[in-house]
Amino acid sequence: MSPTRRIPVRRVGPVLLACVALVAALTGCSTGSDAVASGGTFEFVSPGGKTTILYDPPSSRGTIGSLSGEDLMTEGKTVSVQDFPGKVVVLNLWGQWCGPCRAEAPALEQVYEATKDSGVVFLGINVRDPQRDKAQDFVTDNKIGYPSIYDPSMRTLLALGGDFPTSVIPTTLVLDRDHRVAAVFLKSLLAEDLQPVVARVAAEVSQ
Repeated sequence: MSPTRRIPVRRVGPVLLACVALVAALTGCSTGSDAVASGGTFEFVSPGGKTTILYDPPSSRGTIGSLSGEDLMTEGKTVSVQDFPGKVVVLNLWGQWCGPCRAEAPALEQVYEATKDSGVVFLGINVRDPQRDKAQDFVTDNKIGYPSIYDPSMRTLLALGGDFPTSVIPTTLVLDRDHRVAAVFLKSLLAEDLQPVVARVAAEVSQ
């Protein structure tokens, strides 16, 4: 019988760390109490390890609170979820400092253009960007056609009441026509991830 081959323990560590880094890169940039420290960085711990959470029917927690803030591109102008009664609202939390946000920007714009004629609106929430001009450049450079709230302190997210995870960036929430949370994505999105969900919610009859 040939002896069992042993893998040196010292080789496992770098491989494991590489896998963890890959998962962190795929899921997003995290912050806040739902993250755990790891080697000086933060990794998001989502409920049950899920990065996509669907509520069918939409969340029984009811509608979100009054979510509003200053328009990123126009100082002094306020934009709010309540500006869009009867509309499906796609909320996207983003920062220009976040690599996954840059990666998903074209996909979000694609889905916005494809669904806006079916009663769907998109609203970004720009977070943790103390330099407003850099966030504005992100919008311009990526040719983003929908508005964003400028919220470096993330105070607007209090409207979610702590019921929904918001500590990983990017996060995307899909609200139905009654502004109940129908889906949460805790990752950078492709158009094929988001568009079918948005189309399904848009096809539902308002309660």
